[in-house]
Amino acid sequence: MARVISVEMERFPIAGTFTISRGSKTEAEVITVTIADGGRSGRGECVPYKRYGETMEGVRAAIEAMCDRIVAGIDRTALLAAMSAGAARNAIDCALWDLEAKLTGTPVAVAIGAVPTRPLETAYTLSLATPEAMAAQARANATRPLLKVKIGGDNDMARIRAVTEAAPESRIILDANEGWTDENIEANLAFAAQHGVTLVEQPLPAGKDDILRRIAHPVPVCADESVHAAKDLDALVGLYDAVNIKLDKSGGLTEALKLRDRARDLGFGIMVGCMVGTSLAMAPAVLLAQDADFVDLDGPLLLARDREPGLVYRGSLVSPPERVLWG
Repeated sequence: MARVISVEMERFPIAGTFTISRGSKTEAEVITVTIADGGRSGRGECVPYKRYGETMEGVRAAIEAMCDRIVAGIDRTALLAAMSAGAARNAIDCALWDLEAKLTGTPVAVAIGAVPTRPLETAYTLSLATPEAMAAQARANATRPLLKVKIGGDNDMARIRAVTEAAPESRIILDANEGWTDENIEANLAFAAQHGVTLVEQPLPAGKDDILRRIAHPVPVCADESVHAAKDLDALVGLYDAVNIKLDKSGGLTEALKLRDRARDLGFGIMVGCMVGTSLAMAPAVLLAQDADFVDLDGPLLLARDREPGLVYRGSLVSPPERVLWG
């Protein structure tokens, strides 16, 4: 029986508004790929990333352009050569992993050596806002052990102070989303260190971050927009202390596993992160993140509604996916 592919564009409302240095949104726009074969089906979800010129329509078209090759039986290794990294390949790759698991009966966790699986402590993201509004967000989530704080504008020191005072027991990751400059980074890093910040993510624009090689890192600095695939890592040695692996950037779990292993070999810390998506997008990332140093897989917690069935979150602990969801 030949494979059958379906591609669906879906929208899930966000609880309130999600704001970073580049803008705000009120819904998660996702594309879901389902590949059926022999009475079983596998699913993968991706989130097109405007930062890289991706649109819902463009990503859908890229997936549909691969339909003939998917029907013909393309495997994950051939997919890496056939498509560039990005959201479209991610959805197909994750659907192929899920399908393989359903057809063979071997869970993805076993296939990638991630057993026994365990619940993970995920960061919880606070949107960029005024220092006062961010303090209120932090206060409301002060019992969470790890908060990821979106910054990246003027007045970031006031935001850092407000959040760390409002949630004194929480560890803090700052995510500047490329919003700092050569002129303010040293002062901002020093201020972050004084306030006990654990990690600073992508402070400078990708490709305009060479100053990181020459300045002190009183807080470890993590690459996000600067790293997509394993081939990017060599150029980041000496610039960054850690890397954020996202399936929508790497173009799926297959490349993400290579990226993780190569990053470990080069001495980078590992964060596994996400776009704002549903539990279907988080599920493979939870398996990838079983030995990560930092986990940021709170996408479903930011939504007004998630898929059913979804991942189980208890506070900031996210459990591995049930196989009915993925893998």
